[in-house]
Amino acid sequence: MKVKAHIPNMFTFFNLTLGILAIVSIINESYTVSALLILVAAFTDRLDGQLARKLDVESELGKELDSLCDLISFGVAPAVLIWSFHLAKFGIIGILIMVIFAISGAYRLARYNIMEFEGVYMGIPITMCGGILALVTLYSINYPTSVYFIGMMTLFLSYSMISKKIKLKKR
Repeated sequence: MKVKAHIPNMFTFFNLTLGILAIVSIINESYTVSALLILVAAFTDRLDGQLARKLDVESELGKELDSLCDLISFGVAPAVLIWSFHLAKFGIIGILIMVIFAISGAYRLARYNIMEFEGVYMGIPITMCGGILALVTLYSINYPTSVYFIGMMTLFLSYSMISKKIKLKKR
């Protein structure tokens, strides 16, 4: 395999690295840093696919790696962020909301990997949903936001990732 075939995967692994660092930032209660890392990961995630197409090195391995890394950066990291910053006070309910978001993201990514689609996403992409949670957290740091709203929004985003009724044209 030529070196150029690995370039998109390096961006994918950078995405994963940012997701892991976002989780470490949550452990250190650095919520702003965590949210920003998730947003940078979203930008990086967009580049790996574009590079793979431009370099003509798209592969099944790259597609699987991308989904595995996306689950950490846009499923697990945002779910833990929203739980730690907003929902921990809800006890088991907060934990369930966090887990539902991560499971919905995993399901969405798995379905995406096995389905044929004609330029239309079924459900809102996990990158967008994780990015929304990061943006809401950044907003909430300066402007207190209802935890009930955050919980309901997280559940809505969870549903929106797996909904067959929501269709978005891929750009």
